[in-house]
Amino acid sequence: MTTFTLPADGEATAPPESRGLQRDEVRLMAVTAQATRSVRFRDLPELLEPGDLVVVNTSATVPGRLAARRTDGVTVPLHWSTTLDDGDWVVEVRRRDNSGPDLGVEPGTRLALPGGVLITMLAGYPDPSRPTRLWRARTTPAVPTTAYLAEHGAPIGYGYLRGDFGLAAFQTVYATEPGSAEMVSAGRPFTEELLVALMARGVPVVPLTLHAGVSSPELHEPPSPEPFSVPEVTARLVTSTRRAGRRVVAVGTTVTRALETATDDDGVTSPAAGWTDVVLGPDRPARAVTGLITGLHEPQASHLQLLEAVAGPELVGAAYRRAVAEHYLWHEFGDSMLFLP
Repeated sequence: MTTFTLPADGEATAPPESRGLQRDEVRLMAVTAQATRSVRFRDLPELLEPGDLVVVNTSATVPGRLAARRTDGVTVPLHWSTTLDDGDWVVEVRRRDNSGPDLGVEPGTRLALPGGVLITMLAGYPDPSRPTRLWRARTTPAVPTTAYLAEHGAPIGYGYLRGDFGLAAFQTVYATEPGSAEMVSAGRPFTEELLVALMARGVPVVPLTLHAGVSSPELHEPPSPEPFSVPEVTARLVTSTRRAGRRVVAVGTTVTRALETATDDDGVTSPAAGWTDVVLGPDRPARAVTGLITGLHEPQASHLQLLEAVAGPELVGAAYRRAVAEHYLWHEFGDSMLFLP
């Protein structure tokens, strides 16, 4: 697995707009088997060919951070991750200083949420017998998730951010369906003008939806099951693009996860919806995705295995070594990579 040391000044602590940059002016490292070069994200159309396909995730970020009061009166952050089909929530209780998950939570723990709502921890998630950072929990009374979070929540953020930023800073320009606990950040550098430039280049942009849960970057765990939907037109174009010998470029690990869930052993992508627990890695290589746009992930992050499943460990390792040397910026407001193996 790719290993490197994140530089002390390698974290993007605020949106690029606060540094005087437009969304699409962050750096983009274009990585192929033949060459690696550094451009700006707005140069993306020049790196793709007519007939290639770009797939985006239209999930919108919800304000998933809530102030929760423990029985001892201490207020701690609670991060909503997803809502299950039966209405239960999946949540992460954080330490008071938000430095990581509170691993001392036990079944039956109750917390008071804003608006007179109580939430009770029921069992570990996804494995009830092995609680770690995530919990299946139930609110009393039951509340409509999106409306409740919109009224009482704030965007989820971690210690590397310097300041509180409004929800708009955590949205992509094509976000249409609320449901992600954290921004599907690989798509943040896209602008309306860039989308038009891609289509004018002959590169279609098609949607799917995967609602991303909390990443909890401190523990580097693989993603939990997440709800997704791959529409018919997207599935059809992914299959036909591959059959035509063109590239299917996924914008982010969430798009990759959804497409790979909907693709069979023969490389045929079909319409699909539900919950995915697919985790790509050495034993599960990519079948549908042949290109990947991504932000930069921390050392030991499980997302690096997904990158390697698409681009191979040699390309990923070389790209990250160069990113360190050239002072690229990490995290959701940082720079980007384009892998075209």
